[in-house]
Formats: sequence, structure tokens, C-alpha cells
Amino acid sequence: MEETSPSSAGLSWRRRVRWELEEVRQEGRVDPRAGPCAQTLPRANASVPSGLFGSQASGASSSRAMTSRGAARPNGQSQASKICQFKLVLLGESAVGKSSLVLRFVKGQFHEYQESTIGAAFLTQSVCLDDTTVKFEIWDTAGQERYHSLAPMYYRGAQAAIVVYDITNQETFARAKTWVKELQRQASPSIVIALAGNKADLASKRMVEYEEAQAYADDNSLLFMETSAKTAMNVNDLFLAIAKKLPKSEPQSTSGAAGRSRGVDLHEQSQQNKSQCCSN
Repeated sequence: MEETSPSSAGLSWRRRVRWELEEVRQEGRVDPRAGPCAQTLPRANASVPSGLFGSQASGASSSRAMTSRGAARPNGQSQASKICQFKLVLLGESAVGKSSLVLRFVKGQFHEYQESTIGAAFLTQSVCLDDTTVKFEIWDTAGQERYHSLAPMYYRGAQAAIVVYDITNQETFARAKTWVKELQRQASPSIVIALAGNKADLASKRMVEYEEAQAYADDNSLLFMETSAKTAMNVNDLFLAIAKKLPKSEPQSTSGAAGRSRGVDLHEQSQQNKSQCCSN
């Protein structure tokens, strides 16, 4: 078999690369100067299979359709352009329904017999506000006294906290006040604290009056709602009210004390990563 010289092999390799690049340029509108992040766009006369957007469309019109579809949510509102991430912790006495509130908010579920949390559980859920998506990193802490010493590890650096009590148990309300004092003393000065009177579906067995809890919340600048994880009453509204109170418009930072007290803008980070990619 005749051997190919290195120079001729190199030449044929270069020709093959040029030929492949030429085909790519003919089939798709690619700027030769584009970096490694460039995407091949459909040709102007290329048609999209029927059914993708409901009907056939040219490449240009399909791009507009993709833009309009991508910028719309199922409810018809414009898509959030910024994503902010915040740490939220739930505190309260055992059996007040902290885990049930989180389960209802995150998964829309309720279990009549919920096992006690050991240490802490971690879940995430997002809510949309105008042009911002607020992503909650939720730490559901155990309420048993033996886990109290672990609590500072979870509320340290948290931007929001929900202190939960049972409206049918006066002692849990007193314990909730203790948690609020601890947060005011040891947590971030800018932390958003919400007081939740859970098990509102058991109003006939009420031991903590609504007016009493509301007055306490007003005196301590707390958000306050009575909730029911069982019926979903005010559960989503509570997290939505917290999201509205969080400082999404402030400059976000992930380093030092600023990173611990403020949310992280994920959209800005992704944009920075793209810029770095395309500049290499």
C-alpha cells in the first residue's frame, strides 16, 4: 500500500476541514468570526415542521415565534429576566407543622401523619415576581429541644425565616417568641422574619387569638399570617409575601459578609460565564 507523505496528509486534512466548514456555512448562517459559543441558525428559507409552533414558518418567523414563546409564562405574563436565590429557614416547636407547610408549598401535598424531622431537611422552590424569579433554598429544622444547638448553623446567613406556632397550643406561641428574639439577636440584621400561626383549620380548638399574634407581629415588624398546611390556606401567600420583602434590587454579592446577607443573582452569574466563554 502506498504511504501518504506527512505533507500531503496535512494538506488533505486542511482541505477536508475547509470543505466541512463551507458546508456548515451554506446550510446555516454562522458568522465565521463567532467564538465557540456560536450556534448554527436556520437558513432564512428553511421551514419548520408543522406542529412545532402550530403551523409552518420560515426560519425568520420561527425565530420570532421562539422569542415570543420563550418570553411568555403559562399564565401569560412575561418571563422573569432575573433569578435571585435566597436561603430561608423554618423554626418552631416540634409538631407545629413546619414540614407540612414546606411540603404543601414545594409539592402541593399534605400527609396527615408526618414523621418528625431529624436535624434538618432541605428543599427548593421558586416564585415569580414581575421580572424576577425568587428561588428559595428552604431549611426545615427539627423542633425537638435536643436539636436546638444546631439551629444557628441553619439560620446563619439566611435572608428569611418563618417562625411557626400551633394556634391550638399556647406554649408553641411562647416558644415562637423565643425564636424571634434569638433571630433578632443572632441572625442577619436584614433578615425577613415571618410569623405563621399554623393549623388554622382547627379554629374551633384555638388557644392563641389572631389579634394577639397580630399585635405581637406588629410590635416586632414581622410578617404575619395564619396558615393551614392541610387546606393550603395562605401557604403560598406567605412565601410570596416574603419574596416581595427580600432586597432583589440591591447589588448582589457572593463573597464575604455581603454574600451571607444578600441573595445571589443567578442570571448575572450565567451571563458572566457566557461572556468568559465567548471571549476565550
